[in-house]
Amino acid sequence: MAAPVVDVADAGAGVVLVTMQDRANKNTFSDALIRELTEAFARIGEREDCKAVVLTGYDNYFSSGGTQEGLRDLFEGKFKFTDRDLYSLALNCPVPVVSAMQGHGIGGGFVLGMFGDIVVLARESVYTANFMKYGFTPGMGSTFILPTKLGFALAEEMMLTGSNYRGDQLQKRGVPFSVLPREEVLPHALELAANLAEKPRVSLVALKTHLVAPIRERLAHFIDAEVAMHALTFHQSEVKQQIEAAFGR
Repeated sequence: MAAPVVDVADAGAGVVLVTMQDRANKNTFSDALIRELTEAFARIGEREDCKAVVLTGYDNYFSSGGTQEGLRDLFEGKFKFTDRDLYSLALNCPVPVVSAMQGHGIGGGFVLGMFGDIVVLARESVYTANFMKYGFTPGMGSTFILPTKLGFALAEEMMLTGSNYRGDQLQKRGVPFSVLPREEVLPHALELAANLAEKPRVSLVALKTHLVAPIRERLAHFIDAEVAMHALTFHQSEVKQQIEAAFGR
């Protein structure tokens, strides 16, 4: 059997550590990663002993977003990003999720981390909402969560340009997250989660539910708009050319 690409481990005192470790695919959204990550959060949601979750990657990769095959399938209209609901895993987890983004967060991989309740970035790592680099408009709820978490001006710039930003650059731009040397990201995230886990689970669930209610209520509207924009922008010949060029084929 193939080794799991998502590891779920108890980190003590009610903290669960979820590690994306699809080294062969650099934590792109492979079928295995999507399946195992979805299953992991489903199991966590049923655990009464879990008070906080830390989501992280391996080495210098947090998540690299869509695979070439996945982007091709989107281009050909074989599925919509809503068919594989990764974006709301952290949002809909009943307990707080700390995104320990020690490595690069690319496209949908960056958005995946931004749905965490608390985010920790690495100074050396690259973060990008690079959808427009391929010529199609952003998806996965990015047009809502990025302005909400980063502020409108920075999020608009990131999405329109599709440019890369190191964590230290985002720190200088005033992102409201801890930005640390890469080797300190996961320990800090675990410390934050341990602090959360000192509180009663009922209180954590109640407060998270209250705090994220506006996001949960408004997200569907933005998802619908993103799907409509994809129908308009994804099927251009330039998009296919950019996808092939980006993956070296």
